[in-house]
Amino acid sequence: MTEQRRFHDLTLANVDQSILAQAFRSELVPQDPRDEPASQLLERIGAGREAAAAEKKKPARARDKRKRRGNVEAKKKTTR
Repeated sequence: MTEQRRFHDLTLANVDQSILAQAFRSELVPQDPRDEPASQLLERIGAGREAAAAEKKKPARARDKRKRRGNVEAKKKTTR
């Protein structure tokens, strides 16, 4: 590899790192003040994961009954 090629490869690696660092600091695009803070998003994700984990821990029959019950209730609503 030539010296010039190595220089270009290092320069590109530095540019990639610089862009990544700017992205983490939210410097690439203007921020919308109406956007949800990251802390709230992470809380919602965590709550969803906990709910999914709790659902998996329940016996299969309990999950199946709830699904069937939901289908019956949905059918009742559409027939009214």
